[in-house]
Amino acid sequence: MADHQEASVTLPSDPASVPAARKYVSRVLMEWGLPAEAEAADTIRLIVSELATNAVQHTLGQSPTFTVGLELDRDEQLRIGVTDSHPRYPKRLPAAVQQDNGRGMVIIRWLAAECGGRLSVSPTEEGGKTVWIALPWTAPVEGRPRDPAL
Repeated sequence: MADHQEASVTLPSDPASVPAARKYVSRVLMEWGLPAEAEAADTIRLIVSELATNAVQHTLGQSPTFTVGLELDRDEQLRIGVTDSHPRYPKRLPAAVQQDNGRGMVIIRWLAAECGGRLSVSPTEEGGKTVWIALPWTAPVEGRPRDPAL
């Protein structure tokens, strides 16, 4: 298996695309050696769901599509990015106790930190942005024992 791998999918900015993004990421990660039932896979699926939901809900119709990109540097790091064409960066909204939304970025940051990762945002050349999550990757390379954390 290659030391560096990349995969991406572009989807319409529609609520139905959120589960499609999650399924795509799950399939790619399984191909790269992370079992679907692993705790890390659950965490990654939740992060992707939150990022995709943000790309659909908060681009205010200015981004007809969003792209989910994955980059794997084997034995080092997995980067997941969700790119849209809306120029505004995500920001933490004050969330009232009874509020049903507004906590996505808080959840994403917390999940990434809990896994030893980090969140970053970078501009695209087209004027949009990519929200990145970088996580340590310790899934086994063929012939090596599996790390119980992943």
